[in-house]
Amino acid sequence: MAVFGIASENANDEINNFQMGRYVSTNEALWRLLSFQIHERYPTVVHLAVHLENGQRVYFTGANAAQRAERPPSTTLTSFFAMCEADPFAATLMYVEMPKYYTWNQSTKKFQRRKQGTPVPDWPQVFSTDALGRMYTVHPRNDECFICDCSCQLLGLLENDSHWDLTLADSVVSSNAYQIRTLFAIIITTCFPSQPIQLWNKYKDAICEDILHRLRIQTNNPDIQITDEIYNEGLILIEDQCLTIANKLLIEVGMIAPNRSMHDSFNQELNRELQYNVDTLQEFVRNNVPLLNEQQKQVYETLMQAVDNNTGGLFFLDAPGGTGKTFVISLILATIRSRCDIALALASSGIAATLLDGGRTAHSALKLPLNLNTIDTPTCNISRSSAMGKLLMQCKLIVWDECTMAHKKSLEALNFTLKDLRRNNNIFGGLMILLAGDFRQTLPVVPRGTPADELNACLKASPLWNNVKIIANH
Repeated sequence: MAVFGIASENANDEINNFQMGRYVSTNEALWRLLSFQIHERYPTVVHLAVHLENGQRVYFTGANAAQRAERPPSTTLTSFFAMCEADPFAATLMYVEMPKYYTWNQSTKKFQRRKQGTPVPDWPQVFSTDALGRMYTVHPRNDECFICDCSCQLLGLLENDSHWDLTLADSVVSSNAYQIRTLFAIIITTCFPSQPIQLWNKYKDAICEDILHRLRIQTNNPDIQITDEIYNEGLILIEDQCLTIANKLLIEVGMIAPNRSMHDSFNQELNRELQYNVDTLQEFVRNNVPLLNEQQKQVYETLMQAVDNNTGGLFFLDAPGGTGKTFVISLILATIRSRCDIALALASSGIAATLLDGGRTAHSALKLPLNLNTIDTPTCNISRSSAMGKLLMQCKLIVWDECTMAHKKSLEALNFTLKDLRRNNNIFGGLMILLAGDFRQTLPVVPRGTPADELNACLKASPLWNNVKIIANH
């Protein structure tokens, strides 16, 4: 491969530069010289409009506004109705089958019979091709149009959700119940099938299989059969995933609502943080507190005193690798959890999160925005009524390990969010935050008493100056 440049009068002519500077191999040159086909798109896909009567989109100007209002142009849907009245063959087709036998003339806004293709038996001058018709999705929030779409499905006027049916059927063969539930939640929240309840009724046994298995183990009764209560538990788990994916309840995506209160999603998140065995944690604390060295013990006692006083505050734990930082953090988490209080264990990376009991990545738990660089005042995607929002309002401590790997605006987002959730203007809403990491690897070492201008210049030379600023502010 050769890298070269082309000098031209218009240096910004990217198209000309690409055409003049492109390297054509001998095989491609021969292919072009013989006028062989370079590319193709197969099969042809025709988008089909879906709208209510007089609900199509119309473009007009000041000169033709009256004419457009009186005689709006035809759409693929209105032309389909007209063809069904005038053409006996069109009356035998579904809407999505029209592009297979007819072409859409954009200038005349009409369907026309195809003149080439495979002849259709018993229908002279009718030819079929492999063209596909794709209807625009009707969102469930577009109530009237969505209801009409469902009615057409029930009357057999439109195709059903066969592609989603086949997708779930393949998943049942090769995936476990949790994966099938996740796939089902993704389909109903992002793909908007017209008959999600029918898909649920067909695959609910496979979706709830692990729930039945768990119940048989808990009761030591292998003869238990699936019941409505088990189906309801499956719906609750699916709704939790829908809330995580798109913040939608099942009733909002055309499904039946599970039998539970509005706060059950919070209870599940709360149970995750309160599921620890208190006796095991207390024994862990008793056995390991005597093992702390002098510095570790000072850190442990200082932080636990702050937790007991409930004064909140921002604490930094600067510990190089191999000094027992994770051991101290685990002991602090165990102490708080042994009192049946809530302590969230977060980390900037997945590997660091696995080292903490109940650890999660900060992005996953806090719903941090991905485009932090472009947002001036970032906030976490957490509302007061959400499960994580209510959990943060009851939390005693948040530990953020490897915080030096996080963008400074991640901490700012958590700060703004906690202030809003806890109705507290103190830093991080008055919640105690422990930021842990090896700051020595990222911050320069300066003598005590260094003048401010020299200190700022030294800090700006650090590779993590973004993180330094948030530390300095607090």
